[in-house]
Amino acid sequence: MPAHPQLDSQGNLKHLLTTEGLPRRLIEQVLETADQFVSIGEREVKKVPLLRGKSVFNLFFENSTRTRTTFEIAAKRLSADVINLNIGASSTSKGESLLDTIDNLAAMDADMFVVRHHSSGAPYLIAQHVKPGVAVVNAGDGRHAHPTQGLLDMYTIRHYKKDFTRLTVAIVGDVLHSRVARSQIHALTTLGVPEVRVIGPRTLLPADVERLGVKVFHDMKRGLEGADVVVMLRLQNERMNGPLLPSAQEFFKTYGLTADKLARAKPDAIVMHPGPMNRGVEIDSPIADGTQSVILPQVTFGIAVRMAVMSLLGAGGRHE
Repeated sequence: MPAHPQLDSQGNLKHLLTTEGLPRRLIEQVLETADQFVSIGEREVKKVPLLRGKSVFNLFFENSTRTRTTFEIAAKRLSADVINLNIGASSTSKGESLLDTIDNLAAMDADMFVVRHHSSGAPYLIAQHVKPGVAVVNAGDGRHAHPTQGLLDMYTIRHYKKDFTRLTVAIVGDVLHSRVARSQIHALTTLGVPEVRVIGPRTLLPADVERLGVKVFHDMKRGLEGADVVVMLRLQNERMNGPLLPSAQEFFKTYGLTADKLARAKPDAIVMHPGPMNRGVEIDSPIADGTQSVILPQVTFGIAVRMAVMSLLGAGGRHE
């Protein structure tokens, strides 16, 4: 595949597959475009005609509530026709290959595929396969990437903190299995954040994570010292009883965000979580619901950011 399969020959966005290697100007373009859409949710008529006549197919091969719903809302607010494929009842469950499924849907005049898949690289495979003019958005692939989550997190940080080049950002928890953390780290470093920290037990941090330009901490209180932004990651249920951790309760004691740990960060630090949250495992309820939490605004901003991505792709990477 080409070095930048998500960019066209002019350097415009034709797919969104990852934040890794995404130029700073394109990340900023998405954030600035999202500014135009944030207020749409407050209008009586929550629609603009930018994707009128376009067909967006949501293909979620993994369960999702928040991401799938916000993509659907975003596409509908852009006036697109939205088709949600029921994967459990689709032909893939009968043995049809992924690309044959894509070919059949493309024959129904699909303009955009929003894809979540358990296999890392599946959206890349689809992007390489579809005909020119059909856009692919990665809504999460395996452990690899979740670019729209990374971008909406950047939008949230920018909304509250303004200047990326003066921030210390701490990402806490299961970085090893987190496609969200990878997307966040690539976007943060591209936007010029001088210090990105990852905090967690050795069993839940990639062995080579420092090559991404982050500082590693195993002591949470030390890692949160002076942080402007604290991002808590979901501890996935399927790993709670496995060999990587003694117990969820032990994880919370050491790496769960509580008031005493948060006190090590700056007084105006914001607390983020991509959801869904495990209260009492990654985060204490008083913190999740407290004044420093911006977890619900993340969801709201996610609609605007996904509208921005889809509108840019629908316009060939440019807004007229």
